[in-house]
Amino acid sequence: MEDDAGDSVGMTGVSVRAMTRSDIVAGLQLSRACKWNQIEDDWRCFLEFEGAGGYVAVRDTAPLGTIAFLRYPGAFRWIAMMLVDPQVRRAGIASLLMETALDTLRDDGCIGLDATPEGEPLYRRYGFTDGYSLVRTKVVVNSEAFTPSHGIVRRMEPSDLPEVFARDRVLFGADRSALLASFYHRAPELAWFAEHGYCFGRPGYQYNQVGPIAAEDLDTARDLLSHCLSAQHGRQFALDVPKHAVEWLRWMESVGFEIERPFLRMYRGDHRDPGLPDWQYGIAGPEFG
Repeated sequence: MEDDAGDSVGMTGVSVRAMTRSDIVAGLQLSRACKWNQIEDDWRCFLEFEGAGGYVAVRDTAPLGTIAFLRYPGAFRWIAMMLVDPQVRRAGIASLLMETALDTLRDDGCIGLDATPEGEPLYRRYGFTDGYSLVRTKVVVNSEAFTPSHGIVRRMEPSDLPEVFARDRVLFGADRSALLASFYHRAPELAWFAEHGYCFGRPGYQYNQVGPIAAEDLDTARDLLSHCLSAQHGRQFALDVPKHAVEWLRWMESVGFEIERPFLRMYRGDHRDPGLPDWQYGIAGPEFG
């Protein structure tokens, strides 16, 4: 979102309250106004997962902005869904929401988020520092470009989920089994399993999303993505990728992906990059870490 310096006039009559399920409609309206891709199932994660939550900025009951968070047990917290109505930006609403969320998470240790270039100055003011850079890539799938050629990859089955969750706790650095289970049940056709990796996907409002993709080597990552997209001809997908994965990005561009924009993973508090970042070929999305 845009940098939000704030002024006292713009803040007149604005208050913040806890987000409830009834606010999903308002959240979706703000997502559309800001041209974001989330659907109702994405918003539900912040209201139904253990330890998750969010806040809504309102004036005379009219929603003006949102912020949400996830608690990844025993690891770190994740801030997301920082949305402000474009008509009232630069009035201090984002700052008010951020301060409220940080107060809630003040005893929770490390906090992470993914920042757009426009939002990065705001987060720096609240003590967030650089983790690593990512890029949003998109493709309209040409199925002929996605021909699996390495290893053995198969559709993920429900019986695979416990093993995947256990692997993911190591690769991601936290337990996100509830999130991965949600992705699997939403789009089982996009979930694939290999001896040395796995991938998930989910539907979106404007385009579909692939991720996370976790693999121990580049060939496995290629094969997982090729299996995932080979039956999706003509559909548009996004995949958010660490910028340091140069060879992976080069291959993605060769099969039709285009880099759309950068963003930056940032942390507040003592941290190290959790998990095994070199094995994360695609993240779950900026809203989920």
